Amino acid sequence: MTSFTLRWGIISTGWIAEQVVSDLLVDPTTRDTNDVVHKVTATVKAYGTYDEVYADKNVDAIYIGTPHTYHYTNALDALKAKKHVLCEKPVTCNAAELRSLIATAKENGVFFMEALWTRFQPLAKEVKELIDSGTLGLPVVVHADFSVDFGIDKLPLTHRMLDPKLGGGAILDLGPYPLIWTILALYEHPANKRTKPSNITGTMYKTPITGVDCNTSYIVTFSPNSSTGSTLAAQAVLSCSMNVASHNPGVTIRFEKGTIMIDAPVPCPLRYTVQYFKEGKPGEIARENTRTFEYVGSGWHFQADEVARCVRDGKLESELWSHDKSILEMEVFDEVRRQGGYKFPDGIEKVLL
Repeated sequence: MTSFTLRWGIISTGWIAEQVVSDLLVDPTTRDTNDVVHKVTATVKAYGTYDEVYADKNVDAIYIGTPHTYHYTNALDALKAKKHVLCEKPVTCNAAELRSLIATAKENGVFFMEALWTRFQPLAKEVKELIDSGTLGLPVVVHADFSVDFGIDKLPLTHRMLDPKLGGGAILDLGPYPLIWTILALYEHPANKRTKPSNITGTMYKTPITGVDCNTSYIVTFSPNSSTGSTLAAQAVLSCSMNVASHNPGVTIRFEKGTIMIDAPVPCPLRYTVQYFKEGKPGEIARENTRTFEYVGSGWHFQADEVARCVRDGKLESELWSHDKSILEMEVFDEVRRQGGYKFPDGIEKVLL
């Protein structure tokens, strides 16, 4: 079978773009992938301007790794140039911008996806299969945190984590990772029927340095819904901070008949443990199983493989990380920012509700 080659253009010269490019260059066969390969054919370093990358006829897809508040404009320009787009998380600053990009992608007949790489990693796929098997019963509570100590007292005010003009703060930069596990375990659960949360509650501590959120906690509740057929009653208790390190386990998913504990770091975990309760004795552990994963690269290439397969097959969105999941993510963040009183400076949000 001939492998499909996807030719990439890279928008950004930062650390995350370097990581993605490095993984794109890893031999796919090291991860048992034989149907797609990747080729980096254009970078802004080589050209000097983004427009030249968009215009390159040897580029099929664009990866966007610029600061958060540039995502909308960069993605819009790439989509209008009829390029497929993989846009780094958070995909936009708000849900309205995202809906605009999705509409533009459909108008131009091109693929568009947020780069929430965690969803495509082998561990996440295996955990999802375990959840959907029903062996552990229904999920009841998700606890998840992703935090990084950036040493914010020593950062320049223009740093991406501190500058509100760059969408600084914990919720947009770190918040997607606790939420991805909530979407995987609860929103995607067969019993939920893709029903949106019934309630979102959030609170923030905003650093006096620049006013962006330093510590954010948010609760996402799913309730049974007769109109959608959902029978799931579950809650996610999530947090993200930029002045303290993450703890272990990074994610705990508690079920009727057991618990899944996923090791930190939650964006790219390599180990998880399942505890099975004794029948009729909730909380008493009958057996425990730990799974560890290894692969060449850092884990960014799995999402690129998904993009390549979708482009090859003529799909405009991924089934694993579909547009509705990114919309839900941004709706949650919009609401948490509203409740926390975190408003971006005027002009930062290019599309408003």
